[in-house]
Amino acid sequence: MLLIGIAAGVVAVLAAVALAWRLLGRRTTRIASPEEAADAAEQALAGFATQGAVVGADGGGALAVDRAGRVAVMKRDGKRMAVREVAWVALRSTAEGILIDTGERRLGEILVAGVDALDVRRLAPADLKRLVPELRRA
Repeated sequence: MLLIGIAAGVVAVLAAVALAWRLLGRRTTRIASPEEAADAAEQALAGFATQGAVVGADGGGALAVDRAGRVAVMKRDGKRMAVREVAWVALRSTAEGILIDTGERRLGEILVAGVDALDVRRLAPADLKRLVPELRRA
């Protein structure tokens, strides 16, 4: 009988610890706003001056474009934000949204859900083809 009581006590303590860890360690899994995405891009990438940013409908991914035509893609990595600069040719329009191939195994492809090519064009500088050489050939 004593052994059952000890086992029940251990299980109760483990359950309490697990619940506390879950409540206190809750991670933010969404990117809350375009402003948050813009701030993250400017902090992570030297010289990045955000012209516009957009967050996916599910908050899972975001894009920011700067005045020089640079593109930053980001997603949550726990409580931190993973930010990478990508080439314009890495952006691909799909039915679900804009899909960005980061070229990194760890980040993989990032979907900016619910965002379409027109939304991305609105973010880009007016003279984008002049700023980005690889777009002149397209």
